[in-house]
Amino acid sequence: MTAIAFIGTGVMGKSIVLHLLKANHDVTIYTRTKEKAQSLIEAGATWAASPKEAALGKEIIFSMVGYPQDVEEVLLGEQGALQSAKAGTVIIDMTTSEPTLAKKIYQQALAQGVHALDAPVSGGDIGAQNGTLSIMVGGDEAVFHQVQRLLEVFGENIVYQGEAGAGQHTKMCNQIVIASGMIGVSEAMAYGLAAGLSMDHVLQSITTGAAGSWGLSNLAPRMIEGDYAPGFYIKHIVKDMGIALRESAQMGITLPGLTLANDMYEKLVAEGYGEEGTQALVRYYK
Repeated sequence: MTAIAFIGTGVMGKSIVLHLLKANHDVTIYTRTKEKAQSLIEAGATWAASPKEAALGKEIIFSMVGYPQDVEEVLLGEQGALQSAKAGTVIIDMTTSEPTLAKKIYQQALAQGVHALDAPVSGGDIGAQNGTLSIMVGGDEAVFHQVQRLLEVFGENIVYQGEAGAGQHTKMCNQIVIASGMIGVSEAMAYGLAAGLSMDHVLQSITTGAAGSWGLSNLAPRMIEGDYAPGFYIKHIVKDMGIALRESAQMGITLPGLTLANDMYEKLVAEGYGEEGTQALVRYYK
């Protein structure tokens, strides 16, 4: 049994906590709204009033929150986890965040004898529920191997990417594919419907061919049903695209496909759809 703090129990974090509890780990949770975590408390998690309180005496501290500023607050702020983390503790931030912030957390943690990994995930709500998340990890390789078995409780494809920040850079590659690829999925739906096709039949043919992708298999059916519930919020993919565009500008590269996807998603946010899932991009074509 490992003493774990888990900060942030949203769409994906909630499922991850349940996997950790089922594996008989001792999990203390913190989230801004206690009521939203009530089912986890009933499942055996312990509630803490702050990240600092949650982290006290723990061996592993997970964080999975919304935005880079949230990561900085819950880990480095006055009531942040690093304020009470003991030497030898491992912080694992699974938020999709900025590579530069991952490096900052790594350095500040190291100064206190604490280890830090940036370990963003991919797989959405389905991957979190099924315990099949892809996890991309940056930080010290020895620390990665130390926690790898724990990550296997809720992850399936777990890859060490390199030094601090490398996990976040890898996640940016992932988000670029998702954001730009969703344009193709949405346009296929729009085209098929305009042609009078049965989109269920279309998907039977194209999901197993060269066009096959996770988004096509898992999100296109939701598009057909008009199900825009978030596995991953539009507001969060917009945040991620902003990070990727800023990082690419600093590296001197241009990403026109990502720029187009960003413009389309920002239009949906302006129209009030930021709380919906990324599959709601199909709205753009209606």
